[in-house]
Amino acid sequence: MSSPLEVDASKPSSARIYDYFLGGCDHYAVDREAAKTFLLAVPNARNAARATRGFVLRSTRAIAEMGIRQFIDIGCGIPIYPNVHDIARKVNPDARVVYVDNDPIVLAKGRALRDEPGVVTVEGDLRKPAEIFANPEVTGLLDLNRPIGVLTIAVWHFLPEDEIYDYQAQIRQALAPGSCLALAHGCMDYATKEEVASAHALYQHTTNPMRVRTREEIARLFEGFELIEPGLVPLNDWRPRKDDPYPEKSTELIAGVGVLRAR
Repeated sequence: MSSPLEVDASKPSSARIYDYFLGGCDHYAVDREAAKTFLLAVPNARNAARATRGFVLRSTRAIAEMGIRQFIDIGCGIPIYPNVHDIARKVNPDARVVYVDNDPIVLAKGRALRDEPGVVTVEGDLRKPAEIFANPEVTGLLDLNRPIGVLTIAVWHFLPEDEIYDYQAQIRQALAPGSCLALAHGCMDYATKEEVASAHALYQHTTNPMRVRTREEIARLFEGFELIEPGLVPLNDWRPRKDDPYPEKSTELIAGVGVLRAR
């Protein structure tokens, strides 16, 4: 049986492909080849990855500016500066952040490069939210009775199953009112059929098969949450500011932030 931290270098990884598109250095030849193949089918893929990173940072800033000092970044990816805790702490210096992933390279790099007082990296899977919120490292750092900003950005589309709404419900039930959910998801409403088919085909051969969804399907992931302005929009339209990093434009994914209503 393989160790949960064993790296499969024979297949491309979504985290390593993303790292390649962002200009990082934690990827293998198999990831670079997959990324180049993807670019042939979806020429804007690099911009989409970079625009996704821009939304990560802007949504973190917006949530922090709402007064939230606790964050969980599920499917956090390989560290690249600025990280979520860097942005959150520019607003609230005492912000605490839990990074969650199931990719062994992400876990190793995160623990080596990001972990510090108030910041931890833990193994977890979006398919098992209850385990994330019951993890002693999570409960030891965060107060689950107070609002938390949960980032699930460019991760839902790597869960092809219909049970994603059950996973979302488990996250929602674990959160205190006033918590926020941020997400970005590949949307077929803004892509050609050929681009959608190419994305599905490429990632079928990686460690992370994907499923691009409709705007209506993506909106369902905010059940129980109230979307804040500007709603569910293409990545680069979500609260951009002059001189923000990663200003690239992308309509391949749509994104939003919701606030959990009082029960």
